[in-house]
Amino acid sequence: MQIFHTIAQLQAALNQHRHQKVALVPTMGNLHEGHLQLVKIAKQHADVVVVSIFVNPTQFAAGEDFDSYPRTLQADCQQLSTVNADMVFAPSVDEMYPIYPPNVQVLSGEITQILCGKSRPMHFDGVGLVVSKLFNIVRPDVAVFGKKDYQQLAIIHKLNNELNFGIKIIGGEIVRADDGLALSSRNQYLSASERAIAPVLSQSLQALAERIIDADLAAYPSLIDETKARLTQAGFVVDYVEIYNHHLQQPTHTDEQLVILAAAWLGKARLLDNLEVLRQ
Repeated sequence: MQIFHTIAQLQAALNQHRHQKVALVPTMGNLHEGHLQLVKIAKQHADVVVVSIFVNPTQFAAGEDFDSYPRTLQADCQQLSTVNADMVFAPSVDEMYPIYPPNVQVLSGEITQILCGKSRPMHFDGVGLVVSKLFNIVRPDVAVFGKKDYQQLAIIHKLNNELNFGIKIIGGEIVRADDGLALSSRNQYLSASERAIAPVLSQSLQALAERIIDADLAAYPSLIDETKARLTQAGFVVDYVEIYNHHLQQPTHTDEQLVILAAAWLGKARLLDNLEVLRQ
C-alpha cells in the first residue's frame, strides 16, 4: 500500500493505472469497521482503490469539533492494509487549500435546508467542495460512501449528476455494533454510561418503522413526536426525527420507499442514524 501526501505524487502514481478501474473512498480518518466495509465494496468494483484521509475544515463551523476530531493516520493505514487498499491520500490543509478560505464554493442547493442542514447550514457546501476536489484529483470511475450519512449521499448523487463527473456512486450499508448502534468515529466521544444508552436511537427508529408501515400519512407527525419523547426520556437532546421518501422529499400516499432519519446529541456526541422502510 502506497501513502501519498501531495496531489502531484498521487496523480503520478495513478497515471500508471489509467487503463484500470479506479475507486475512491473518501474519509476523514479515525477509521472503524464501517469504513473498512466501504473499502471492501470498492475492491469489488475496481482494480485500484484510493482511500483519502482528510479532516476537511470547510465542512466545520466555528465551535464544532475540527480541532479535536481524532487524527489517527498510522492506525488508519494499518487497518487499510488488512483490506488491501492500494493507495492512501493524506494531504495537509495547505495542500488541499493553497488559498484559505477558498475563493470557490460548491453550493449544494435546497437539499441543505432540511435535516442536518438546518443545524449545520454551511456543512454540506464544504462537503460538496472537498468531494469535488477529490473527484478532480483522483478522477475515479467509482466512489463509495456510507449510507449512515444519508443526506450527504443524496447530495453527492446530485453533485455527480449536475456537475457531470460521470462517476458511479455506490452507497454502502450502515455497519452496526452488536447492540445496533451505527458505527461512527464520533462514538468515542461517548462516556461508558452514554454508550450504554446510545442503542436506544436505533431501537427507536426500528419501533417507528414498524408503526409507519401500515399507518396513514396523517399519523406520521404524532408517531414522530412519540419517538422524540422516547429519546428525550432516555437522555438524548434531539436535533431531528423525520420521515421522507428515498429522494428526501416529503412522502406521499404513493411512495413505497421511505427513510426515517434522526440526529440527536448524547453528551458530546452528535449521533446520526437512519432506517429505510418499505411500505406495504
